[in-house]
Amino acid sequence: MQMENPPFLRIQLLILLQQGRQQPRQHFGQKNSIRNLVPSFDHELVYNVLHSSKNSEHALQFFRWVERANLFEHNGETHLKIIEILGRASKLNHARCILFDMPKKGLEWDEDLWVLMIDSYGKAGIVQESVKLFQKMEELGVERTIKSYDVLFKVILRRGRYMMAKRYFNKMLSEGIEPTRHTFNIMIWGFFLSGKVETANRFFEDMKSREIELDVVTYNTMINGYSRVKKMEEAEKYFVEMKGRNIEPTVVTYTTLIKGFVSVERVDDALRLVEEMKGFGIKPNSITYSTLLPGLCDAEKLSEARTILKEMAEKYIAPTDNSIFIKLISGQCKVSNLDAAADVLKAMIRLSIPTEAGHYGVLIEACCKAGEYDRAVELLDKLIEKNIILRPQSTLHLEPGAYNPLIEYLCNNGQTAKAETLVRQLMKLGVQDPIALNTLIRGHSQEGAPDSAFELLKIMLRRKVNSEKSAYDSLVQSYLRKSDPADAKAALDSMIENGHLPDSSLYRSVMESLFEDGRVQTASRVMKMMLEKGVTDHQDLIAKILEALLMRGHVEEALGRIELLMQSGIAPDFDSLLSVLCEKGKTIAALKLLDYGLERDYNIDFSSYEKLLDALLAAGKTLNAYSILCKIMGKGGVTNWSVCKDLIKSLNEEGNTKQADILSRMIAGKDKKADNKKADKKAKVAY
Repeated sequence: MQMENPPFLRIQLLILLQQGRQQPRQHFGQKNSIRNLVPSFDHELVYNVLHSSKNSEHALQFFRWVERANLFEHNGETHLKIIEILGRASKLNHARCILFDMPKKGLEWDEDLWVLMIDSYGKAGIVQESVKLFQKMEELGVERTIKSYDVLFKVILRRGRYMMAKRYFNKMLSEGIEPTRHTFNIMIWGFFLSGKVETANRFFEDMKSREIELDVVTYNTMINGYSRVKKMEEAEKYFVEMKGRNIEPTVVTYTTLIKGFVSVERVDDALRLVEEMKGFGIKPNSITYSTLLPGLCDAEKLSEARTILKEMAEKYIAPTDNSIFIKLISGQCKVSNLDAAADVLKAMIRLSIPTEAGHYGVLIEACCKAGEYDRAVELLDKLIEKNIILRPQSTLHLEPGAYNPLIEYLCNNGQTAKAETLVRQLMKLGVQDPIALNTLIRGHSQEGAPDSAFELLKIMLRRKVNSEKSAYDSLVQSYLRKSDPADAKAALDSMIENGHLPDSSLYRSVMESLFEDGRVQTASRVMKMMLEKGVTDHQDLIAKILEALLMRGHVEEALGRIELLMQSGIAPDFDSLLSVLCEKGKTIAALKLLDYGLERDYNIDFSSYEKLLDALLAAGKTLNAYSILCKIMGKGGVTNWSVCKDLIKSLNEEGNTKQADILSRMIAGKDKKADNKKADKKAKVAY
């Protein structure tokens, strides 16, 4: 006597096979262990395992395993179940093989098996295979009833093969198979689907002529068909007719009509039907509301839309299409009804519909336009706190029109850090908005955080996001306010490198700050950049920088800057520079400056020569004094001969007799020329 399978053992096996383990073949291969667990396999157990299987592959393996292991002989019912499972999973070749192998097992075909296969191929879009299977039934002697024809009609009409459907309908009649109400409902539905309104209507009339009782499905099909082609008068006619036949409309009937009225922009009629169905105790469902709401938005009946949404929220009826919410929010914002728009968000939360950044964004943009920035900031806080912006499943993201005005407001009101949190979240989504980033830079700069601003600027440069001149201006000024001229200069360099021309005043501010900080050479480099960009202002500051360079011994650099000035059409005050250098005892720098001026034939006053000569003599630099005196004499500018005599004396004392002798002869030559001029003058007078 065979042992009965205890219920808990059956449950254990079901759990084992339903879990979809990683290696199901191993479990099915362990025949002895499973036999120990369940000594016998009966129809109830096998069918329940197949029916409860969550994985079609595992179900197929189990189906084959119990058969090959001689644990169970499948019957028509288990074959029907596995074909149903495989058809649902689109494993149609496996299902087909199992169907055609049945006679080898001594099992007869049942029409239901073929109907299931025809339907499965149809749902997979393989219509020709469905037709072949239908034809194969006739070849193999499988009885075809109205059931087989109905499924064939549904398959071919779903794909628009209305001519084929008519041929098979006539074939069905020729075989003596009478169409049923269900058959006509399918045919009418299919012809409307293909836009064959007249043909659908002929079948409807044929149905009535055959005295086939019409039902709510028939009328719903007719109403839907005429609504699809926007013939609402015809649709209403059938609606009235069905009520005249005492066929009660359903929620489907009303929803179909409402959809039709919305499609032809007769929203008032749609609203009337909603009230009518409620009056008859028919409750609108999610499809009804989802059909109505877009039409109300398009017709700008936003007050009615708000009422409908409130009703849905109170009854916990969620729409079938969540895209309606963005339309509702946008519509309310368009008419500046921010409270109603906010109610849409509340309704979404109540209905457990995930809110997305785009929903908040529309309302945030509207709040900014209305000047209600505090409200916009509250919405932003919710976005950040709930991490809504970065939700991977989101399809509606913040648009620039929403976040840029808000970022600007935050940056102008001391909340740049919050604005940056928003921008960085957007950047994680791949958003690289130059307006937002430049606004942040200005915000940080205004708040005295130039390092944060510069860090953002570097990110922009790496990612090749366009920078704005105003952002650089504010960054440089921020560093200057913090008495950090070196970083101000670095920001200025970056500004120029990236194609922005600083204002003349900005050059001056940076140069002054560097100069006052004792960074004369750095100030000089800024001056060079300024001159190279064609800005020739601030000559007073330029003079100070040149003087400081010369005083500090950076003579070559100073001369280079003077050269650049001259090329720009600006002549520095050589006499003033020479005078200061002489007074401060910087005779070598003065001498080099004078030489530079002489070589280029610049206009230098003789008094400057004499000042330098006096300073050189006072410093005991006789050879340098000799050199400059020769140049002065070459220019004919010596008037104080006593200085010359003192210099000759000093040269002789230092052993520079050659230079002393040359200078003596030069003086003698000058005296002789002077005497000759006097003689000529006397002769002219005597004459």
